[in-house]
Amino acid sequence: MIHEFGQRVRSNVSQVVVGKDDVVELALVALLCEGHVLFEDVPGIGKTTLAKALARSLGCTFARIQFTPDLLPSDVTGIVWYNQKTQDFDYRAGPLMAQVVLADEINRATPRTQSALLEAMQERQVTVDRETYPLPQPFLVLATQNPIELEGTFPLPEAQIDRFFIRTSLGYPTEAEENDILVRHTHADPLAELGPVAAAADILAMQAAVRDVRVEPSVRGYLVRVARATREHPAVDLGASPRGTLALYRACQAYAALSSRDYVLPDDIKKMAPHVLTHRIHISPQTRLRGRTAAEVVAEVVGEVETPVFG
Repeated sequence: MIHEFGQRVRSNVSQVVVGKDDVVELALVALLCEGHVLFEDVPGIGKTTLAKALARSLGCTFARIQFTPDLLPSDVTGIVWYNQKTQDFDYRAGPLMAQVVLADEINRATPRTQSALLEAMQERQVTVDRETYPLPQPFLVLATQNPIELEGTFPLPEAQIDRFFIRTSLGYPTEAEENDILVRHTHADPLAELGPVAAAADILAMQAAVRDVRVEPSVRGYLVRVARATREHPAVDLGASPRGTLALYRACQAYAALSSRDYVLPDDIKKMAPHVLTHRIHISPQTRLRGRTAAEVVAEVVGEVETPVFG
């Protein structure tokens, strides 16, 4: 069921976004694990288009928040206002009350507004004037940010970055893919004709089913050693937390299910670790001065930890 769901969504999104099946798969992994995704790339790559196409394919309600320096927390969570007709206070929901939320250029908002997302992303609820309102299910935040242009931006705090289940980038298309993009947009926008291929109720059932994917003790031990090795690597000041270990565990379960398996392989851990752990470690200043990145360090850690062998 989950494998077929992944195939349908990837096929549907590919009608609009060319050559990014691997990125769509990562977004589906986050969705099945009740996590969120941070797309970090230069403008014009297709981050917003991918988020819209994914929301339409899932058959979920969609809202876009364009983050700017003057955006207030109440613009995101909603407000309580006095209704003169009913002589009572009513809650007017903000854009967070959608099932798929696109937080566009999230690093352009002030830290106060960014923090308004914390409770929603972690607790799946918002609090306005001491009243708590649950968010709809499923709930997925797809955030984008431009890592190149730093003027007028507010870097995400570590607590906020850690709330994102996966951080990834799209990258430039190949020559053939870019030519295909031109052909598809010649007469009309393919996004306008995109329809749903899934339902919210089905997604909730699959989120529960993913937790039943088996992880053998030897594979689980390998996963734990990979996460712990990030804390002991000489190039790392702060390694992945236990929350990062749990995120990697859940991601591997979802990836295995999308690959039509009911068990996790060590290769699943190698596949998911760069996307789940890279933004959760802090490399030392000396390592950065040498031109090394956190992604390179995670790849080195995964390569150094002994992989379990099944006879």
